[in-house]
Amino acid sequence: MVAFSTNALSKLRSEDQLTFLDSIDRLRFQGINNYISLPQIIVCGDQSSGKSSVLEAISGVSFPVKGNLCTCFPTELILRKTRCISASVSIVPHESRAETERAALRAFHPELHGVENLPELVEQAKAEMGITAHGRAFARDILRIEVTGPDRPHLTIVDLPGLIHSETKNQTASDVHLIQEVVNSYMKEPRCIILAVVSAKNDFANQVVLKLARAADPRGVRTLGVITKPDALVPGGDSETNYVSLARNQEIEFRHGWHVLKNMDSEKGSSDLSTRDAEESLFFSSGVWATLPFSILGIDKLRGRLSRVLLEQIATELPSLMEEIKQRFKTCEAQLEKLGDPRSSPEEQRLYLVHLSQSFQALVKSAADGNYDNSFFADAKTTSGYEQRIRAVVQNLNEDFASKLSLQGHYRQVIDGEPATADTSDPHEVAQISRDDFVKQIEQLMSKTRGRELPGTFNPMIVIDLFREQSRPWEEIARRHVESVWEAVSNFVKLVVTHTADGSTAKALQHEVYGPAMTDILKEMRNKTTELLEPLRSSHPITYNHHFAETLQKMRTKRRREDQEKILCQFLKVSSLPSSTQLHNGSYNLKGLSDALLASNEPDVKRHAAKEAMDCLDAYYKVALERFIDDVAVEVIEAKLMSALGGILSPVSVCMMPADEVARISGESEETRAEREQLNKQLDVLRNGLETCKRFVGFRISGDSAFVSSRSPIRNIPRDELSGSGSWGNSDNADSTPPSPEFEEEEYM
Repeated sequence: MVAFSTNALSKLRSEDQLTFLDSIDRLRFQGINNYISLPQIIVCGDQSSGKSSVLEAISGVSFPVKGNLCTCFPTELILRKTRCISASVSIVPHESRAETERAALRAFHPELHGVENLPELVEQAKAEMGITAHGRAFARDILRIEVTGPDRPHLTIVDLPGLIHSETKNQTASDVHLIQEVVNSYMKEPRCIILAVVSAKNDFANQVVLKLARAADPRGVRTLGVITKPDALVPGGDSETNYVSLARNQEIEFRHGWHVLKNMDSEKGSSDLSTRDAEESLFFSSGVWATLPFSILGIDKLRGRLSRVLLEQIATELPSLMEEIKQRFKTCEAQLEKLGDPRSSPEEQRLYLVHLSQSFQALVKSAADGNYDNSFFADAKTTSGYEQRIRAVVQNLNEDFASKLSLQGHYRQVIDGEPATADTSDPHEVAQISRDDFVKQIEQLMSKTRGRELPGTFNPMIVIDLFREQSRPWEEIARRHVESVWEAVSNFVKLVVTHTADGSTAKALQHEVYGPAMTDILKEMRNKTTELLEPLRSSHPITYNHHFAETLQKMRTKRRREDQEKILCQFLKVSSLPSSTQLHNGSYNLKGLSDALLASNEPDVKRHAAKEAMDCLDAYYKVALERFIDDVAVEVIEAKLMSALGGILSPVSVCMMPADEVARISGESEETRAEREQLNKQLDVLRNGLETCKRFVGFRISGDSAFVSSRSPIRNIPRDELSGSGSWGNSDNADSTPPSPEFEEEEYM
């Protein structure tokens, strides 16, 4: 049995605080700190700054403090109030170690016969972690020291490795980086209280711990500075003046201020804590230190300050702690729901797939119909949220296709006047040609494709020749569009499967089901696109759309109007024809005007026929373009792709799957079983943690005491209450009478 005689930690507890601190410690004991950051005190400082001496003075537990020794790993001191006196030492291996190493370190449980044996056990722990004079100098593993007894408070204090300024013969650059990384990871925990220990032997401006503390706690709300070794300063010197100013919170300001301690001189040998406290009191009773407030001097006052700071931190963080537990609980439940029920038998595996297929079909139908009410759909402003809204994606892609085909689908752009110089760097730029040049090309083509048509007319088949050339870019644009829509839908299907199935099942479904199915769908889409393009290559022009005749008539009317307007402008000697004008007095040769209008008809019958063929081409192209855009959207995108999504994975297809395929897809791996076991364990821990926290919803600090709102015995919390919405806060009621359970339930739940 271990006997502890010190009463050093009496300042860290009071009767009205024990229950609360005990519950926070119970959360840690249950393992909730693996998922949630809990309040604790961490001791940080540069190497040989006196951290271990501060920890010993606070806790009453002796640590190795010789000048040539330093903390080589995080040391977690856990103090618990129990009826029985006991102590234990263990190692918590870091997750980066191999499983064999972790198992070996977990097996380290040496017997602790007394506090005086602690330095020896620390050396044993160093050897277990592989820390040697010629090997590694530091480790990420945690040495866990647990001390219990009736005079112990409930407190967790972590001593971190001392920060190194630069590499030495025994400490490499990687050691420097490793220690800073470890210290940073603790400092960044939002519920940790940072005890930044600064040695008066060195200029505080050069001590790394202050820089890291400022980075992790920019406003200084979680930091309490501790100045050690003030006896090393020359009385009346500049350094002493600077450190006195620092202690007054004038140099580097922290919300909790600074405290000054005089450590034991490790070079003179060990002494008991009462001797240490007496020497410290004597030192602070004289010199410049006597001018400082008594409340920031000595270990006795520091214990009281720490008690206050720790309780304030816990009380402040309790609402957010409970909310974080609820959020973690909901996340854990969602992960378990995705894993589904245990499925070791063929029947369980098939049933899991049936339920999964129902969820898959429901989400696919909602997305395809444009109903985005399901929780699956994230914020539409995000990339993933937009990708999940597949109907919106398809609609936008179809509109882009229609726009691109209208702007870039024609092989030539016929213009009045001279064409601009083509940009050869843009492969999608449409070549321009003047109207006269295009008519000439049509004349040449007509002469080479003459049939039995009479002079002044044209062979209708020339329109299909012109159309095939003009619509040449359609195929490339259409196939690119089909591929783009298929890729977007494939990604959507993957998102749905990932959402509804666990990781291993989702991968198996991709390989066994929806991957091959989407490949087959792509083949059908390509074949249908080829089918739609085939008439453009081989068939003669066919349309019964009245818009063709209307468009053709409008084009011919427009061309005749343009010819007649030119004649009228020449006759009236104006540059253009306004809607109304007044003619000046004078004589006009109206007979000449009539003759000019009659002569406006094209005298060259071949050129006239070419113009007529060009009008037919333009009218037919517009009708065919609109029809082709709709055919691609309806016959390819909707008929072959969107309508086929629900059948990729359906309850019927699952029921028809061979048993071996079902096993390959939904059979549980060892990793999945282990994950389910871990999630269930996490759920239990989180549920118990929330039950514990709910007992202290009304906790608050008042003066030098703390009020704990006690509740009736802990009850089981329904899952809907855990996963529902709610908020908690510190009670503003100044009355010391605990509110009734009914009031608390209404107020905070």
